[in-house]
Amino acid sequence: MAYSADTIAALATPAGTSALALVRASGPRCPALVAEIFGAAPLPRQAVHGDYRNRAGALVDDVVYTFFAAPHSYTGEDLLEVSAHGSPLIAQFLLEDLCGRGCRPAEPGEFTKRAFLNGRMDLSQAEAVADLIGARSERALAAANQQLRGALGRRLQEMIDRLLDLVARVEAGLDFPDEDLPPADRAGLAAGLAGLRGEVDRLLATDRYGHVLRDGLKTVILGEPNAGKSSLLNRLLGRERALVSAEPGTTRDYLEEPVALGPHCIRLIDTAGLNPSPTPLERRGMAHTLARAAEADLVLLVLDATRPAPTLQPEVAARLTPATALVVVNKTDLPGPAAGPTLPPGLPVVRISALTGAGVDELVAAIVRHAESFRQEQGDELVAINARHATALREAKEHLCAAMEKLSEKSPAELLASDLRGALHAFGEIAGRIDNERVLDRIFANFCIGK
Repeated sequence: MAYSADTIAALATPAGTSALALVRASGPRCPALVAEIFGAAPLPRQAVHGDYRNRAGALVDDVVYTFFAAPHSYTGEDLLEVSAHGSPLIAQFLLEDLCGRGCRPAEPGEFTKRAFLNGRMDLSQAEAVADLIGARSERALAAANQQLRGALGRRLQEMIDRLLDLVARVEAGLDFPDEDLPPADRAGLAAGLAGLRGEVDRLLATDRYGHVLRDGLKTVILGEPNAGKSSLLNRLLGRERALVSAEPGTTRDYLEEPVALGPHCIRLIDTAGLNPSPTPLERRGMAHTLARAAEADLVLLVLDATRPAPTLQPEVAARLTPATALVVVNKTDLPGPAAGPTLPPGLPVVRISALTGAGVDELVAAIVRHAESFRQEQGDELVAINARHATALREAKEHLCAAMEKLSEKSPAELLASDLRGALHAFGEIAGRIDNERVLDRIFANFCIGK
């Protein structure tokens, strides 16, 4: 266990007025803090009611405190949690008193960082804590909970165990450098490496879904001026976020708002209309529109049911495929040509009225289905890697592919072993078996104070 000599303290609940405020301390001084402040021996894992008195003996608040003895705590160290009334002044007085008693203010994510360093969780689980706090949808919450309970860590450990077996078989041959690996051993190694590469590919396939879970499905609303894009945004949000007017070109820049649709968070982006004869200001707005469309996970092409379909710019038309776009025929409550606008071929279509709400449920269902299409089956567990995991997995795949090539070329076992060791190191970076303080600092710096 890598216990720290420092005792840290921080507010673990959001700053501001609330019913309760939780102040947390972790480190070797925690038993002494209980004795000094409450005049009692610490009773592990028991919530105790008491008066919190500062160093001058003045009453600060009537609190409930809980002491957790190492290693059976969140951080793996002695830990004290004080639940006080949620006055910002009380929280400030508690923290000032704890710092006066030998604690120091915690850095962002330092409690979870200590939990990782003390072996209470691997690095993928530590990252899941931040995902859990930041989850904005049912699916994101489920994925974070599964990762916090070790879903990704278990998958990686199985892969590491299989790779270690291959490393042992190759390195056993290094004792006999003049002898080539038997054909049976080579066939077994090739099968093992191919299986591991397949597992890496399956995990890498969850990268896009992880992006959707953590950041929301980036959904860009495109269309000509006055097609009803802003009305659709307001309808999906359930409130008036964008100004709506019969005058074309109301939206000159893009608006972005998150909304929970079904089990997913959707980032709706309302854009400037695609005007074939734009003013200089509209031209700047359209440039933003095209940039947002290029980054979108889904494009909603809004067409006016009462008018012919507009001629789309080539860069927009190229972005509209059945896998990336959905046509939304709006204003179906108004009279118009019987045939309606000419629709782009092959694209899924939903007919709605943003004014009355007709067809909007079907549109929401189609958007949710699109979000779900990014999910890759990984058995019973919901696994979705993040960008850091993806980088390490791609590195591991490169080493595995290099090892397979060397195996087929009958290269020396030392070179094969080197590639296998490289893949092991890449797997270890995900779980956290690395000696790189800068990587750890970068990860935990994104956490909130007190976590």
